[in-house]
Amino acid sequence: MKGIVTDFKRFAIHDGDGIRTTVFLKGCPLRCVWCHNPESIAPRPQLAFYAEKCVGCGACVRACPQVAHKLENGVHTLDRNSCVSCGMCAEVCYAGALHLYGKEMTVEEVIRIVAEDKIFYTNGGGMTLSGGEPTRQRDFALALLLAAKGEGINTALDTCGMTAWETFAAMLPYVDTFLYDVKHITEAGHLRCTGRSNWKILDNLRRLSGAGARVEIRMPLFPGHNDDTETLHGVGALLSGVRITKMRLLPYNDCAHSKYASLSLPDTMPKVPLPDRSHVESCAEILRGYGIKVITE
Repeated sequence: MKGIVTDFKRFAIHDGDGIRTTVFLKGCPLRCVWCHNPESIAPRPQLAFYAEKCVGCGACVRACPQVAHKLENGVHTLDRNSCVSCGMCAEVCYAGALHLYGKEMTVEEVIRIVAEDKIFYTNGGGMTLSGGEPTRQRDFALALLLAAKGEGINTALDTCGMTAWETFAAMLPYVDTFLYDVKHITEAGHLRCTGRSNWKILDNLRRLSGAGARVEIRMPLFPGHNDDTETLHGVGALLSGVRITKMRLLPYNDCAHSKYASLSLPDTMPKVPLPDRSHVESCAEILRGYGIKVITE
């Protein structure tokens, strides 16, 4: 069994309980305007070029079998129409200007990395599958969960909820905690923010709650899109009717602009004032009024 892994984050402390190793899988069905991981959206490997790091050594030109790299008068250019994202150039780029997002790995290779940190998985720590959206690689994600449980490792699934209920049903016995995104309460608002309807997401949340799953809600707080009083009251009313352990508000930040540029993708992250502490707390208080445990740190 093989899948496409974007990256690993070791010693993660905000991706579930305890200290965790987060495995980022490629592919996502949503197109969130605030996405901080655009390198995880497409299902295939992608080559990123960080121009500000390039020293003009020409190693990539010599390594590329597709002649996608050119260096003229000290200026590096990348022909993405020729590039097949093989990663050979990234392997020889000592300056770190080139990086391949997405590597084919087996279940055994991934679990070997996760198990290396097993000694740190105290107080509920373990492996978190994230993305992108990990359920886009359903069979691979399920195999990773099964393998982790076989190693006695706690598991968490960081999900946007946009998948068939049958996928969650298959994973239920092997997921200790679902880290579940609620991005907007109305269908129109969700369409505007993510490009997709939220009816399936909300339906899956209710089903997970009904099945007795342990669920922690994640809500990115995005100024002008989902931080208004009406939306927050709607989210509060929804969550008061399902069983969750807690809710974490994630204030928007705009630190991912360089990723879009490196991948030659349109930068969709709007330039808006970042939410300050007092605004985040005022939003949290609205939600707490519905009996929800809200964390803002």
